[in-house]
Amino acid sequence: MALGCRFLMSRALSFAAVPAIGTGTGVTLQEIASNHPKSIAKVVLKKGKTQLFKDGNPMVYSGAVDRIIGRPPPKTGDAVLVADGTEKPIGWGLYNSVSMFCVRLMQMEDETAYDPSCVLNVDRLLETRISAAINLRELLGLPAAETNAYRLVNSEGDRLSGLIVDIFGDEAVIASSAAWVEKYKQQIKHHIGQIKNINHMTWRPSIEILKEEGYDFPDPGVIESSNPPRTVKVVENGVSYLVSLEGQKTGFYADQRENRLYIMSISEGQKVLDIFCYTGGFALNAAFGGARRVTGVDSSSTALEIAKENIVLNNLDPSKISFLRRDATDFMKGAISRGDSWDIVILDPPKLAPRRKVLQSATGMYRNLNCLAMQITRRGGLLMTCSCSGAVTQSGMFLQILQGAASMAGRKITIIRQAGAACDHPIDPSYPEGAYLTTVLLRVL
Repeated sequence: MALGCRFLMSRALSFAAVPAIGTGTGVTLQEIASNHPKSIAKVVLKKGKTQLFKDGNPMVYSGAVDRIIGRPPPKTGDAVLVADGTEKPIGWGLYNSVSMFCVRLMQMEDETAYDPSCVLNVDRLLETRISAAINLRELLGLPAAETNAYRLVNSEGDRLSGLIVDIFGDEAVIASSAAWVEKYKQQIKHHIGQIKNINHMTWRPSIEILKEEGYDFPDPGVIESSNPPRTVKVVENGVSYLVSLEGQKTGFYADQRENRLYIMSISEGQKVLDIFCYTGGFALNAAFGGARRVTGVDSSSTALEIAKENIVLNNLDPSKISFLRRDATDFMKGAISRGDSWDIVILDPPKLAPRRKVLQSATGMYRNLNCLAMQITRRGGLLMTCSCSGAVTQSGMFLQILQGAASMAGRKITIIRQAGAACDHPIDPSYPEGAYLTTVLLRVL
């Protein structure tokens, strides 16, 4: 089976035609702003802070701002100019009066010359960026007959900071983590609704993050949807899944698609354990790959109910794959005491370091979990261990954590493979904070 990062001529998605971009008008951003029907405020950067944003970092933090020019002052969600110390605009973005990110840059000055139609026009910008995201996924071969679950918009990686869109068959799940996204909700839903074969949409606000953005929710438990079913059926690399639209994040971890496929490729004849299995992604792929015995462990009864349904959905032999509701740490300690071991162990815990300030405590949790996992991996066996904590990935400490875990476990490890999120999760190199997933395959001796 193909990984999905391949070139296909398939045009399974179509989008409203976008007018061709011109070769340039010579009109400056300042001139466009001056002729705009609304007064456009200007956010002026401190001396020495401009280059970071000229180089592409889209997040203008409040500490980089010297002053704001404009009466009345801008409101959260308003389009503003971002200027250097001489008040010359370097780009424009969307303002937030509360967030530590004062402006999310949307377009730079040099871009306005060849694409002036998007300047200070959020609706047009959304149309253009979503169209570009669709074109990129088509180049990557998504969707395809064997894979219709993938990420369509990946926040900063698709230059729409704070917006994530996952596609599950004919369902679009839209995750919002920025106040501007909430402000332009209807426009976003309109453009996503123009995509061919999308029949339902679910809006998933990231409540805690949006509170930090200064956004208040009358009912923080609400998830908006256009009457979707509770679950949707998708296929990924030929494996079928039920996806809960009320599940974690957007309901399915498309970022692990290529890593799951790798597990399928090495599982023949192996005894496999999937810790923190959620709805069974790695476990199902191991079973498809011919594993002689697969066990999945998770503490969520809701997730495990879906995992068990996925066994039936894929016509797998229930005598060869099973799911257990257990605390991960307790299960591994029990296995150690019994002398149980597995040929392949997958350890994919939830985000343990949601913020950099808890990185130190999370380091200890990752070390302890991996120490236990190494002890239940047979000598010479493989451990695929993951961290979805951006603070860990960006610190570069994960390999050091794993070496510390190996020392605690009295084991020797070698690195076989390192990977991140799947190819439909692009990362802007000028915003490395967008990198969050680290997956390492180890041989444990």
